[in-house]
Amino acid sequence: MKMSSVPGTSGLSPTEGAGGDREGGEDTEEYERMEKWLDEHPEFVHDYFARKARRSMVDGWLIAHALSHSGLSAGGPGEALSTSSTASSNSKPSSGANTPVRKISAQEFEKGGLLRPIVSTVDGTLTFLDPSPSSTPTRPSKTGRRSKSELKALDEKELMYELVIDICNDLDVTSLCYKILQNLSILLNADRCSLFLVQGKGTKERWLVSKLFDVSCDSTFDDISEREEEIRVPWGTGIIGYVAETGESVNIPDAYQDPRFNSDVDVKMGYKTRSIFSMPIKDSDGEVIGVAQAVNKISVSDEPFDEHDEKVFASYLAFCGIGLKNAQLYGRSLLENRRNQVLLDLARVIFEEQSNVANLIHKIMMHTQSLLQCQRCQVLLVDDDPKGIFSQVFDLQASDFDNDDTYNREGPQEPRFPMNIGITGHVAKTGETLNIPDVYQDDRFDPAVDEGTEFRTKSILCMPIKNVSGKVIGVMQLINKIDNTTFNKNDENLFEAFAIFCGMGINNTSMYETAMKAIAKQRVALEVMSYHAMAPIEEAERLKKMPVPTSQQYNLLDYAFSDFSLDDDDTLKATLRMFMDLDLIEAFHINYELLCRFLLSVKKNYRNVTYHNWRHAFNVTQTMFCMLKTGQMLNILGDAERLALVVGCLCHDLDHRGTNNQFQMKTMSPLAQLYSTSTMEHHHFDQCIMILSTKGSDILCNLSQADYEAVIGVLESAILATDLALYFRYRGRFFELTKSTEVDWADDCNRDLLRSMMMTASDVAAITKPWETQKKVAELVASEFFEQGDMEKETLKIQPMEMMDREKKDKLPNMQVGFIDAICLPVYEAIARVSPRLSPLLKGCQQNREHWQKEAEKKQQEEQQCHLEKHAGEEKAENQNKDDKEGGS
Repeated sequence: MKMSSVPGTSGLSPTEGAGGDREGGEDTEEYERMEKWLDEHPEFVHDYFARKARRSMVDGWLIAHALSHSGLSAGGPGEALSTSSTASSNSKPSSGANTPVRKISAQEFEKGGLLRPIVSTVDGTLTFLDPSPSSTPTRPSKTGRRSKSELKALDEKELMYELVIDICNDLDVTSLCYKILQNLSILLNADRCSLFLVQGKGTKERWLVSKLFDVSCDSTFDDISEREEEIRVPWGTGIIGYVAETGESVNIPDAYQDPRFNSDVDVKMGYKTRSIFSMPIKDSDGEVIGVAQAVNKISVSDEPFDEHDEKVFASYLAFCGIGLKNAQLYGRSLLENRRNQVLLDLARVIFEEQSNVANLIHKIMMHTQSLLQCQRCQVLLVDDDPKGIFSQVFDLQASDFDNDDTYNREGPQEPRFPMNIGITGHVAKTGETLNIPDVYQDDRFDPAVDEGTEFRTKSILCMPIKNVSGKVIGVMQLINKIDNTTFNKNDENLFEAFAIFCGMGINNTSMYETAMKAIAKQRVALEVMSYHAMAPIEEAERLKKMPVPTSQQYNLLDYAFSDFSLDDDDTLKATLRMFMDLDLIEAFHINYELLCRFLLSVKKNYRNVTYHNWRHAFNVTQTMFCMLKTGQMLNILGDAERLALVVGCLCHDLDHRGTNNQFQMKTMSPLAQLYSTSTMEHHHFDQCIMILSTKGSDILCNLSQADYEAVIGVLESAILATDLALYFRYRGRFFELTKSTEVDWADDCNRDLLRSMMMTASDVAAITKPWETQKKVAELVASEFFEQGDMEKETLKIQPMEMMDREKKDKLPNMQVGFIDAICLPVYEAIARVSPRLSPLLKGCQQNREHWQKEAEKKQQEEQQCHLEKHAGEEKAENQNKDDKEGGS
């Protein structure tokens, strides 16, 4: 069925369903067929409604079904469904987001009744999160409302419909009550109306309260909101109390003839009450949540309210009960949100103050006293002494705040007020919370504390302060609420959270003090380490006096360079020559003696491991030097980059332990706990910064701030780039970049990729050396790997990778071929495309691959020959055994 063929239904009233009686046979048959089809396809109906329904349709459905249960019909024009009320700007609820914490008192939370406990327990752990959170409604926008004259011109059904729409979307309790009373005065033609809401729980703790009293249809919201007095009616007292207690309506024709009527109100207001009509407002569960009252029906003959008024009153209040319940829930959610902001702000205060326990406690007490509006606040810390005495006492009173609400106490920190040892001692010993409304009725209170003073203790709320382990470390005590009421359940909930924050703050501050001491010790240790890590000044002076041969004499400009013929002094002098030939000393005004001591200190901070030692760092630096000079990469890179790359190569494996990042993670070493990624590379960089920052080896001391930051930035990226995990992450972009015919090397991202790949090419450059050199270096690398494998077997009790398993050393040629194919060849092919003068590195790598491939094939042939010989020997032995058996038989 095509829905477009169905006649329009916009003119139907909300009560007309698909099966209602209609005039016209064809239309009726068409509607019946349509309804039958829709009944058979509920999925389509649901989908169509979800996609096509307008807000006015939803409102119309809700109102039509609600009115059908109340005995009235909607009867209003369809377009009225989209009309909603206009609320006064004063009725907009405030979330309290911009309210300072110290400007909020606990009395504000009383308006929402008893709020849920702040602290909950989930799996034995204290939490401030609600285990069963509920969604918070949002306040809808409002449009215009019909005038009083327009409303009175409507018939009863249309009027009821309009007034229901007027209140259905208002979530502010005060604004909603004002609208309800105005609408009641119109519906009932009453002179005045009042509305009382139920507060509290239980018969003894409940009462009725109203700020909206004597509202007429002509009253404005501004006039009503300016009234500061709040009328409270005890539960069960007077006409209002009777209606609330019994849930019954009361229609009194003559108020002065009813004993429940209090004529004092008329005397006070200067008003003559004739007739009264009071009716309970109930929620969906049938519980009384308020009482609405209409006074004096306006008529020529002063007639009282009649049965029709009762029916209209009851019908309208059915909607009002739902609206009020929703508004109260919304208001309570706002108070919950506001209270959470208070606690979050307190948490901020606590974590801002970490240096001193006394300052922290005074800040917490300041917030506690202001929020809970008590006259005095005390915090007593429990001594670790087994006797359980209080080691420190902090106290605060309301007069300690100046006009700016800041704490102004000066002088000694000794307690100024006597301590209630009986109460505080009990809480410290048992860990219980005590809420005593009248302390003079409690045996644990010592009246002597009030003697000789003008102060009288009335009520006390005392709570333990616990650390993260649940141990009582102190007691927090509040004395006397400022408004002379007793501490209630809301106060307890807030105070409980405050006490927990206080315990957290004390514990964290104590840990902070311990950490600060540890940091101080670390600084001392660093100073000692820096002193011993630095090369002696005498060695630097000796190196400074040595003549430095040329690059040609050391063969530094050749990719086939080998350091095997050089001693340690030669490696240092060769490094000095690289700095000279790259013009780094002049360009950055590096003090020559500082440079000598810097190189000696770098060499000293390399451990005596098999491969990743000073010699490896020196060879990596030589390859970088050769790429810059022979490979003419100087034409692309600037001075700061050259300096950072050379220093990065020298320092890229500082303090290497002969084990890789995976080993650090497996053993959960301190380095792995300090750095979660690129563990050793981060450590190498930190060691480099330590040497560069130590006086006597600070070769960058003459750089400007901008140049220093630029060099350090490139230096960090260069050292981290030696992590092969990062190489695999970024090489794809670099390979694609080098395949382009035109590359913009002025782009910072492109240059960063280039520098990273140059670091990798330098780091693995041993694979490009002549075969004899490469073979020796490969054996050194394998030896270091086997040492790590041995440690993994012995310490971690795990089977190491093949490349680190000493028992698999015969597979070294195959592993070298795999290493070349996976890592080396791709990077050398890419950098050869950047500059043809870098192609010797690629050629050397390819030649060594051929050598390793031959070695692998030779090993394979030897294994096959060994296998054949073993098989032949086994066959010969088997035949011999067979012959022996036949001869014996």
